[in-house]
Parts: sequence; structure tokens; C-alpha cells
Amino acid sequence: MQLKKTWKDFKTVRELIYWSYANLAMADSAVKENRVKYDKMNYMIRTGLYNGLMKGTKHIRSFYDDEIIKMKTGNICSYCGSLESLSVDHIFPEKLGGKDDAENLIRVCRSCNSSKLKKDLMEWMDTRDEFLPLMIIRRYLKLVFNYCSDHDLLDKEIEVVKSMSLPFDIIKLPLDFPDPQDLKLNVV
Repeated sequence: MQLKKTWKDFKTVRELIYWSYANLAMADSAVKENRVKYDKMNYMIRTGLYNGLMKGTKHIRSFYDDEIIKMKTGNICSYCGSLESLSVDHIFPEKLGGKDDAENLIRVCRSCNSSKLKKDLMEWMDTRDEFLPLMIIRRYLKLVFNYCSDHDLLDKEIEVVKSMSLPFDIIKLPLDFPDPQDLKLNVV
């Protein structure tokens, strides 16, 4: 049984990001194995990755794999899979400080783009009836990690960082993933 955690269970931003990323790896492995529920091996993946990240023996992967997926999926909405009226979206909205660089840009339909507006991606996901594709969550977490690393926030207490003006909401990081049967790796 998966233990549910909240941001309050962690002291530093690093711990929170690493736990979210490790949960993502657990979900990713379960989806790739066509699991209905998480099993012991999936939990072991999460624990091993989290402990390795905390010890510095493992690292959050680069955007390289994400860029390959982005190129392969081509002209479809990264959020819903639509082929209609595509545009470009900033995962971290420009209005919140998101940059105009490849890591922060994805193809989306105008409907999703209009619905998301200037919201934090996780805040917007909370308003939807389904969890976003894991590829998008992975990209988002990498952006959060890189931002926090670049701005010396990783070892700050979450209580301090949560009130800061950031291009994301630190307490909205996904810590609890739905059952694997309800998840998608990406939109294709």
C-alpha cells in the first residue's frame, strides 16, 4: 500500500523534488509494465531512486530523452493528444517568469492553452479530470529542479520557499500518483 505524503512531510525543497521525481519513476515503471496497481518492485524503484538522489549517487536525468519524445510525437497536443489548432505553450508561464527556451516549450492545442492560461501546470492539472501524461510531469519536475538549483533554493526550507514568487508552486508538486492503469506515459 502506498503511503500518502504531503509537502509538510519534507523539510527542504530538495527532499520534496526528489520524492516527487522518485514517485514519477515508480509510476513510469508500473505503466511500462502494464500494471493495474503498484507492486513491490515499483516501490523498490522509488525507494532506490530517492535514496540515491539524496546521497548524490543518482541524478535527475537531462532533457535529452524528453526532447526525443517531443520530436517523435510531432504535431499533437502534449496535454490531450489533439491534432487541431496547435500552438506553443510555456510549461512555466512567461508571466510567472518562465523562459523562452526549448525545455520550457511544448506543442499544445489552443483549447488546452486557453484553459491553462497563466496557471502553474500542477494547479491546472488539479482542475482537470485526468492526470497529465508522465512525460509532461517529468519535464515539469526537471524544470523545477533546474530553477531551484540555479537560484540556490534546493536546500532551503519549503516553509520559506512556498511564499516566494516563483514560476511554479512548490507545494503543488505531485507526490501522489494515481494507479498505473489510470496513467499515460505520453499522449501517443
